Amino acid sequence: MLILDIVFYSFIAIVCIQVVFYGFLFGNFAFNKLKSKKGKYHSVSVIICAKSEADNLKRYLPSILEQDYPDFEVVLINDASSDDSLEIMETFAEQYSNIKIVNVRNIEAFWGNKKYALTLGIKAATNEHLLFTDADCVPVSNQWIKTMISNFSNTSTIILGYGAYNKVKYSLLNKLVRYETLLTAIQYFSFAKVGIPYMGVGRNLAYNRSEFFKTNGFIKHIDIRSGDDDLFINEAANSKNTSICISQDSFTYSIPKKSFKNWFIQKRRHVSTANNYKFIHKSLLAIFYSSQLLFWLLSIILLLVLFQWQIVTALIIVRLVTQYLSIGFSAKKLNEVDILFLLPFLELFLIVFQLTIFISNLIAKPKHWK
Repeated sequence: MLILDIVFYSFIAIVCIQVVFYGFLFGNFAFNKLKSKKGKYHSVSVIICAKSEADNLKRYLPSILEQDYPDFEVVLINDASSDDSLEIMETFAEQYSNIKIVNVRNIEAFWGNKKYALTLGIKAATNEHLLFTDADCVPVSNQWIKTMISNFSNTSTIILGYGAYNKVKYSLLNKLVRYETLLTAIQYFSFAKVGIPYMGVGRNLAYNRSEFFKTNGFIKHIDIRSGDDDLFINEAANSKNTSICISQDSFTYSIPKKSFKNWFIQKRRHVSTANNYKFIHKSLLAIFYSSQLLFWLLSIILLLVLFQWQIVTALIIVRLVTQYLSIGFSAKKLNEVDILFLLPFLELFLIVFQLTIFISNLIAKPKHWK
């Protein structure tokens, strides 16, 4: 019985940790109403790095160029593409005078390194305020630039936005991808709100040009091919200079992976960069994931042997209700409500999925930028 007592009290501790995360940390984002900001107009450089993205440029670039904003340029970076991306950029440049093209050729020291290409694009940008997205992204409205840039102020020099994925009907994979994206967004928005920002996504991210040069750009992690967004934010962001933007006019949507294999490869790259986060961020993320895993593992063990099953059941309900409310209110803000009815399944799958990624990354390093 001593072992079961240890398991039982460990389970109580785990539930308390989960309630703290979902109810208080994530709840700070989920349950608080965020006011829309009406900042000043700033001249903006929208930066898009494209590597063999000809079709996506043709399809999505007009939604950037037709934004309702008085003063912006679009810096298109052709990162040594093997298709007609450069020609597509040049065609658009003939029609729009606010396009600037940066043609990057591979060099031996930075072969295939997206951070090198982005650095050249940032240096070529005319304006202090930079707004980043990807070639396969489309803003949800023509107010995207205006809404994101309105969050800049004398103190806020980094703006974290939401980069969602397109909804695909009757696709379980799509719901898995979107749930993982939602949970990640809840984490980085919540951490930023309590003053410990740790990441952003390059699909929808803004920061000042001077902020980039103040941290010497990507120099500290230039040898790590991924992480041009989250590793930079992890280094540069702090409690004073970072704001979040969750107005639905500011969202961007991207094409989700269509096969489980491709999604797995993508997430392996993303997870591999987390090893380079600051200690406090790695610790909090590890505690959250470990407590998720142990919650389900210990609850199953205790219920199977019917040890204090009434108390265990009550604690499970408390945790699930807290989680559902936190995720639910956040999902409403981020327009992802349709995945809530699958929440327990999605969570369990993601726990196993992430564990598989961790093990895979220990065995072999993932491949990176195209």
